[in-house]
Amino acid sequence: MAPLFLVSALLHAYVGWRLLPALPADPAWALGVLLAASAWLTPTALLARRRHRHLGPALVWAGLLCMGLFSSLFVLTLARDAVWLLAGLADALISVLPGTQGAAPWQGAPLQHASALAVLLAATLVTALGFLNARRTAAVVPVEVPVAGLPPALHGFTVAQISDVHVGPTIRHGYLQRIVDTVNRLGADMVAVTGDLVDGSVAQLGAHVAPLAGLRSRHGTFFVTGNHEYYSGAHAWIEALRRLGLTVLMNEHVVLHHDGDGQAAALVVAGVTDWSAHHFDEAHRSDPHAAIAGAPPDAGVRLLLAHQPRSAAKASEAGFDVQLSGHTHGGQFWPWNLFVRFQQPFTAGLHRLQDLWVYTSRGTGYWGPPKRFGAPSEITLLTLVAAA
Repeated sequence: MAPLFLVSALLHAYVGWRLLPALPADPAWALGVLLAASAWLTPTALLARRRHRHLGPALVWAGLLCMGLFSSLFVLTLARDAVWLLAGLADALISVLPGTQGAAPWQGAPLQHASALAVLLAATLVTALGFLNARRTAAVVPVEVPVAGLPPALHGFTVAQISDVHVGPTIRHGYLQRIVDTVNRLGADMVAVTGDLVDGSVAQLGAHVAPLAGLRSRHGTFFVTGNHEYYSGAHAWIEALRRLGLTVLMNEHVVLHHDGDGQAAALVVAGVTDWSAHHFDEAHRSDPHAAIAGAPPDAGVRLLLAHQPRSAAKASEAGFDVQLSGHTHGGQFWPWNLFVRFQQPFTAGLHRLQDLWVYTSRGTGYWGPPKRFGAPSEITLLTLVAAA
């Protein structure tokens, strides 16, 4: 615990060092108090579920809100310092030219004050808008997936996908119930839940996940584990979700016989455990080839549910047509959305990998700070259509 609090203190001290001297007295005093509180609240919120249960949900909320605000403050302070550094280098180059003298305009106190205040206001605005975006019910995003050789019976087959809800400290029963109600209004042929449903144990969150039992679709609801299930007791969650009526796919598949357009066709729905599952249980090692083994060769579509997009390479080798994933949150809020691509092959949206279509959801909830900026949450309605 001590290193986490030390790092938090140092990062907050840096922001205070760079901003407080440049601010007028009242904003500087308010920011100083906020930074001191945030330096303690942010790591406390991260540890609250395991170490400080007696501190209660109000403290967790406060800490996670501080985390979101401080993230923007820190990044914008770095950006401000980078601008001043470049301006100073430019001034140094200009000063050696003949006929130049005196301080550059950007070295004056008024601009220093204005830029520090701009950082504070921008971070506050981004955090407020991010909070509203995170707490609203995710919008429905329609996506058409063109599949070569799609049987007429499967043309128009719909999948409602939710992913990365992260039921936990700030996402509870009511939030999930609104998602379920929205999905049910879509009248989809099947529902896919592509992992990271929870952040906590069954004992803590079982009642808050109960709305999933009310999901309705023609062929049912299918679930695959994400990395956060393994942080939260995956074996217990698998059993709990099965009791709620969800079909949990563990490197296995089911065959759906779908009637459409006066005809019938088979669709294989397969699911793999999370990419990292073997670090927690070797028996759960993710395996797309095992998931498709024994599937009927004449199936019209082979659909894989895989929490992490980086399962796509092996899914393509195994012969899947479509993969539905999540995990990335689309970056959740700027600027972290710029870095997801270094850890995953796809950040968000529909992409092609050889003969495989990969759709990566930006997620239906959020993790950590209740904040989404530049990466809105979504409930995805995917429709299979015949490729032109």
